[in-house]
Amino acid sequence: MLVTVAAAHFIHDGFADVVYVLLPLWAAEFSLSFAQVGVIRTAYSGGMALFQIPAGLLAERTGERWVLVMGTLVTAGGFIIAGTAGGFISLLVILLVAGLGSGVQHPLASSIVSKAYETGRRRAALGTYNFSGDLGKVAVPAVVALLAVAIGWRTAAALYGAVGVGAAVSIWALLSRLVIGTRPTPREIADRASGSGWGIRDPRGFQALTLIGMIDNATRSPFLTFLPFLLITYKGATMAGVGGAMALLFAGGAVGKFVCGLMAERVGIIRAVVVTEAATTLGILAVLAAPLHVAYVVLVPLGIALNGTSSVLYGTVAELVTPERRSRAYGLYYTVTIATSAIAPTIYGVLSDAVGVPATLTVVGLMVLVTIPLCLVLRSAVAEPARA
Repeated sequence: MLVTVAAAHFIHDGFADVVYVLLPLWAAEFSLSFAQVGVIRTAYSGGMALFQIPAGLLAERTGERWVLVMGTLVTAGGFIIAGTAGGFISLLVILLVAGLGSGVQHPLASSIVSKAYETGRRRAALGTYNFSGDLGKVAVPAVVALLAVAIGWRTAAALYGAVGVGAAVSIWALLSRLVIGTRPTPREIADRASGSGWGIRDPRGFQALTLIGMIDNATRSPFLTFLPFLLITYKGATMAGVGGAMALLFAGGAVGKFVCGLMAERVGIIRAVVVTEAATTLGILAVLAAPLHVAYVVLVPLGIALNGTSSVLYGTVAELVTPERRSRAYGLYYTVTIATSAIAPTIYGVLSDAVGVPATLTVVGLMVLVTIPLCLVLRSAVAEPARA
């Protein structure tokens, strides 16, 4: 079961993050401003955010498998159709629809993993699940960047869309055998319908956790959106070099998702978040100041910090909500945090048009530090291990 949902995460995160390496190509072909680049990223992430809660609610009635498969098909189809886009508006609409389809993956797969490890090492399992997503972030953007240079971005996007269609069929077959009780019984549906609310046990703690997640996402998304432009325009990187840079960043992120989940189990959620967020600020500032060859080296540890925080936060959601409401609570958490991730590139795109990419990314890096005071609020809501 964990392998199947991890594969789904690989495919969907590949779709989400291949957008970053295609943005410079779209900007050049369609003569886009930085604000329009941000809007394109917002369209995809905004679609994901819009469907998080509906996906969780729909899964409560039909089961996670059906919703997960259909969402994967919609996203894959969107990237196939993207190859026919003739301009900014058509590309915007296609990516919005593709993002809606991808909105099913995070809440449903997280819920499946949480159920399977109800009495086990849930945060480590979620860390493994998140690690698989970052493998997709490492492999897919790098491969698609190379394909885009060789055969054009339209064909490259369509080819990965075809891979997504095959993945949807495989997920349907594998989850039908491996997930026991994914489709709820009529009695379970009635029991769930009789309940109300989001199942949040500690509203204050959940709010603090969500705010940290919002700021974390509002840092990661604009940094990834404008990093290729920083590397190409200000540091002289090639398109293939951008693909390699993103692969290095996401390779660090893959390690971070896995290691930080385990680190939180040893040293506690609060310490893990403070360390990773402070390291993110230092890493972003270092990339801005460094020459290209040094920036490539910095991207690996930066990726560990930049993406590692999310593993800690995802696992903590399950601790603050009741088990029977977990799908919708994850949907709520992902909706708010991904909505922030969706809006941020447009805001920072406007700022980039005004003051330039380096100044904008400096602001992005410093904003991360706002999460640290919020950790004090979260501390009282979570159980922390004793100091060794």
